[in-house]
Amino acid sequence: MPKRAAASRTERVTIAMVAAEAGVSVPTVSKVLNGRDAVGPATRQRVQTALEATGYQRRTRSEPRKVGLVDFVITELDTAWASELLRGAEQEAYRLGARLVLTVTHDRQANPREWLSALASRHTDGVVLVGSGTQHLSAARLRTLDAPFVVIDQVGGYDKDIPTIGATNWAGGFAATEHLIGLGHRRIGMITGPDGIPCSLERLDGYRAALRRAGLPVDECLIRPGDFYPESGRRGASELLDLPEPPTAVFAASDQQAAGVYEEVRLRGMRVPDDLSVVGFDDTEVCEWTAPKLTTIRQPLAQMAVLAVRNVLEAEYPAGEPLRLELSTSLVIRDSTCAPPETSSKQP
Repeated sequence: MPKRAAASRTERVTIAMVAAEAGVSVPTVSKVLNGRDAVGPATRQRVQTALEATGYQRRTRSEPRKVGLVDFVITELDTAWASELLRGAEQEAYRLGARLVLTVTHDRQANPREWLSALASRHTDGVVLVGSGTQHLSAARLRTLDAPFVVIDQVGGYDKDIPTIGATNWAGGFAATEHLIGLGHRRIGMITGPDGIPCSLERLDGYRAALRRAGLPVDECLIRPGDFYPESGRRGASELLDLPEPPTAVFAASDQQAAGVYEEVRLRGMRVPDDLSVVGFDDTEVCEWTAPKLTTIRQPLAQMAVLAVRNVLEAEYPAGEPLRLELSTSLVIRDSTCAPPETSSKQP
């Protein structure tokens, strides 16, 4: 009887198929796979050859997880949003009886080859990758990990066959701007995120859409570039406040940028919100510690991480139907916004 041909790519290879290919029993293949000594050299070689010929994969997504580890890959830890993500991921991993293994790439422009190789060289039950936006990875490269993976997609734009969990950035930008319009502001500045990143564009588009819906012009002079970090918020605020007709409110595309706006206002001897209303984006811990407390758009960072860990450990998705979740953002009103000065002065 001829030996069995290698299985097709869509057919799962079983130990029984390998045994048939090698002409040995299933227990013998199992012994080889588990490194037991009770198999002769010639037989062991036949089994190894059959494993290669059939393309047998010892571990697949549908098999029980055995190592109790979840890898969490992120570019940096020195931000409030990173802490929120890590907190959610660690709590969910602990709840499910797994440990979190942290990989920090440090460099926003880092080549992913090194950490991909490191993860592929050892066993893991799943990988959660926080999207940095600088180098999007293809599904083919991520699948070299041979483990379930999910991208916490804060920036947008990943391949459609990569499982992602994100947030409604456009709706958040719209809600932030609509809130300021509702308070009476008509000149509203915006400090965007990094140029060309989908989440930045979506927040900016939401800002523009809210202005148009209210019948207000979109003044490009009131839009300044940023990178989500405080210094770009301070720089953008400085440029906006130096305009001949400065804005009465600013929507910063991240809480960190909003903190930079606060600093520029302070340096000028001005006050938030009396002289300038400010809205951020993220709802990180910093919002409760700023003075005044920051009005912001909440994206549920911890919950995004919880769902990511839960899905790599528990959920199974059919081929061709990857996970695509988009969690709702919401406006959180605190103390950094009020009616513009000219409106306030007219009130009794």
